[in-house]
Order: sequence, then C-alpha cells, then structure tokens
Amino acid sequence: MSIWGKLAGAAAGLAVGGPLGAVLGGLAGHLVVDWDSEPAAPDKQLAFTIGVIGLGAKMAKVDGHVTKDEVHAFKEVFRVPESERKNVARVFDLAKQDVAGFESYAKQLARLFHDDPEMLHNILEGLFYIAEADRVLQPTERDYLATVAHHFGIGDDEFRAILARHYAAERDSPYRVLGVEPAISDEDLHRHYRKLMVQNHPDKLMARGLPQEMIDIANKKIAAMNEAYDEIRKARLVGARV
Repeated sequence: MSIWGKLAGAAAGLAVGGPLGAVLGGLAGHLVVDWDSEPAAPDKQLAFTIGVIGLGAKMAKVDGHVTKDEVHAFKEVFRVPESERKNVARVFDLAKQDVAGFESYAKQLARLFHDDPEMLHNILEGLFYIAEADRVLQPTERDYLATVAHHFGIGDDEFRAILARHYAAERDSPYRVLGVEPAISDEDLHRHYRKLMVQNHPDKLMARGLPQEMIDIANKKIAAMNEAYDEIRKARLVGARV
C-alpha cells in the first residue's frame, strides 16, 4: 500500500475515533502509545508523514493565524494526490486548531528516527519551507522551530546554518550557510562542502526510500550550499590577487 493509502486509513481512524483516531499527539495519543509499546517496528514512513503534517499544521498556527501562503507551501512540500487531499486536510485541520502538543510530535519523531539524524534534519528543513512562505519569520515561529530542533538533537550551530539558508536576514555570511567558521582553510572547507554534498545527494536519498518531497527539499538545500560555497571561493580568489 502506498504511503498516501496508509495515511487515508489513519485519517479514517481519526474520523471514526478508532485506534488510529488519536494519531495527533495533542489528542488522546493512542497511536503514539501503540508505537512505543508494540514489539513490531512502526511504519516509519507513515510516522514521518503524519508527524510532519502535524508539526507543519501546528507551526502554521503558532503566529496566531494560518495564511493561504502557508497552506500553499505545505502543499508544495507534500505532493498530495488529488484523491487524498481531503484525508490530509482532515489531519491538518485537526492539528492546526491550537499549538498544544507539538512537542510530543517532535519527541516521538526523534525516538522513531534516533538512528537516522539525516531524516530529522530533512523534517526540520521541510518545516522551514512552510515557515518562510509568508516571507517573514515571526519570533514565535523561530522559537517553535528551535524547540523542535532541540528535541531532534540538532545543535545551535546547525540550527543557525539552516536558518541562514532560508532567511537572508539571518545570513551574516556564506560561512554561516555552510556551518563553518571564516577562518577555515581552503582544504578543510572543500572537505566539509563535499561531505554536505554527499549527505544530501538525491541519489542517496532515493536509495534510502525517502519520499519525493524530501528529495525536492534536499535539492533546494544543495542549491543554497552551492551558492554559498561559490561565493566564498570567489571572495578568496579576489583576496588572493590583492
């Protein structure tokens, strides 16, 4: 069954109040309990999808209202088939009713993907794309994202690097985008850059079975890092000629 077919079943559970009816952590939390207590491994793709829908919806609400731009950005991040939009909308609408419970989503995802930190980074990147839809990062949104990053085990330096990739106002230098210090040597800079490229290469993500949405996010991430790296190289070449 496809991920969207599974999500349809989860959404139906929400509608009828079955064992999947509490898939959102802010409600009864039955599905969270089931995942923690069942010996069988949970469906991580389903957990990922519902978790990000929930976090994205609650983040869209955190500044007090949900804008059309944020809803559109959400639909861009998640290529929702026409046949499943009502089911996804049901989960999204229930989650965006208030902000309460978002930390339980983040903690649950952190537990499920404790052995896959790159997945947690990709989830956070997806949330940033939703947050930047209205072109302004509200303090409440920044705090929300910082809290999610904390629960994901993402440190302050890496959080600031992600922030710099998405918001020019936070980009005091291209070094911040790459998460390195300006004093880094050319050799170490190149090594770090190559490592980032390998980690985020679409072929690697496809081989791991990540959904197309995450591959799209990785491509945007790579574009931002390429731009920053090129800017640094050009500046250093100019400096070397002086």
